[in-house]
Amino acid sequence: MGSGSFNFKFSQCFGDKADIVVTEADIITSVEYDASGDFLATGDKGGRVVLFERNRSSKHCEYKFLTEFQSHDAEFDYLKSLEIEEKINHIKWLRPIQRSHFLLSTNDKTIKLWKIYEKNIKLVNSNNLEERPGAGGAATQRRRNKVLLSMQNLKLPQMAQHDKIIAATPKRVYANAHTYHINSISPNSDQETFLSADDLRINLWNYDKPDQSFNVVDIKPANMEELTEVITSACFHPVDCNHFMHSSSKGTIKLCDMRQNALCDNRAMTFEEYTNPINHNFFTEITSSISDIKFSPNGRYIAARDYLTVKIWDINMNSKPVKTINIHDQLKDRLSDTYENDAIFDKFEVNFSGDSRSVMTGSYNNNFMIYPNVIAAGDGDHPVVETFDAASASSKQKQAKPAVQQDGDETTAEPEEIVLQADKTAFRNKQFGSIQQRSARTKEWGDDIDFKKSILHFSWHPRENSLAIAATNNLFIFSAL
Repeated sequence: MGSGSFNFKFSQCFGDKADIVVTEADIITSVEYDASGDFLATGDKGGRVVLFERNRSSKHCEYKFLTEFQSHDAEFDYLKSLEIEEKINHIKWLRPIQRSHFLLSTNDKTIKLWKIYEKNIKLVNSNNLEERPGAGGAATQRRRNKVLLSMQNLKLPQMAQHDKIIAATPKRVYANAHTYHINSISPNSDQETFLSADDLRINLWNYDKPDQSFNVVDIKPANMEELTEVITSACFHPVDCNHFMHSSSKGTIKLCDMRQNALCDNRAMTFEEYTNPINHNFFTEITSSISDIKFSPNGRYIAARDYLTVKIWDINMNSKPVKTINIHDQLKDRLSDTYENDAIFDKFEVNFSGDSRSVMTGSYNNNFMIYPNVIAAGDGDHPVVETFDAASASSKQKQAKPAVQQDGDETTAEPEEIVLQADKTAFRNKQFGSIQQRSARTKEWGDDIDFKKSILHFSWHPRENSLAIAATNNLFIFSAL
């Protein structure tokens, strides 16, 4: 990708462009590019997965509809008298095999492995007993068939190509391993295993063994009244197959090594920023909960999104983040409003660019923000993951140096911000804003914030500056090509 251009412009929109009543089942809940960027998948509240393919005949970033299938259906847990939604929580692409593509999809309880492939449909277009027009009744027709069925006239039925379709087949179903709602799945770089995480446990699966999983993290206390935190997200390291991380509602991130212990949480390296208790308020515990974590593609950095900030961590320095980006400064004085309308519980995602240098995240009023080059060029070009344990973590913390060069207190400096809007104004090909318009955007928000128009789910193309953004029931494509 190189340094890249960040002149993002609207490219495409899939969905209803007019103002209509949005059906709940059509709201997009997951967006994911595959490793090549040639395919794009979305999941919605109705349990459907929709796939798009890059239009290779176009010079611009354009996608065309490929196929759609029902991934999950609503269920009812009779033991707990609990309804299980069909809503797709996560989609992850796996490595393709020959001309077939594979992806994992999950709702609250069940994970499925899907195979997507091109299927040829053939029909019989000629046989020995075809009807022939002519006078006479059934007796005449039978006499004709007897002539046709003589040894000299017998012939094999002929098959003709009828059509090509894209078929989706569930190859594996990974069920009954989670008591609580699954919040994330993550394929491993070894191409053999993947993680699934719920509120209190993280399980390790082998793709070929759907009836068996290994519990690698368990934070459930013996007495549930002593429960103080839950797991909010989990993610495998993109390069090192032994390492994974998970975040909590307390704002902590733990980096685990599966070679250290069967239950990895016991000897994890913890990333947590100290905050003075004097500055805590009623909402601190809610706003500090991490909603999403991502490794940079090179494996060197971690991006963590909570309600008010995005923090960038160097995995070799857990004393403090190398960069803190304030997202919702204008909401700090309105947290009581967001609490009353439940907006404070919105789970915003965060994403790295393919070159590991820039990040993006979402906001309200259908706004989303890109922060170009928050990681300095040349930093972390090669993944670095050290074997660690709890005893040596503190000494490493003292020795580690931040990879981002800091002038003064760089971790609190505001980086450049590009603000775009995924709504009808995008059809006019206008860029919504840039760093020069930050104050104007803050004023424009004022009291007029539409908390129902939130950009929670998106994906950054792995090889270029193109973005796929979910805005309620619409999928927007923005590109700098």
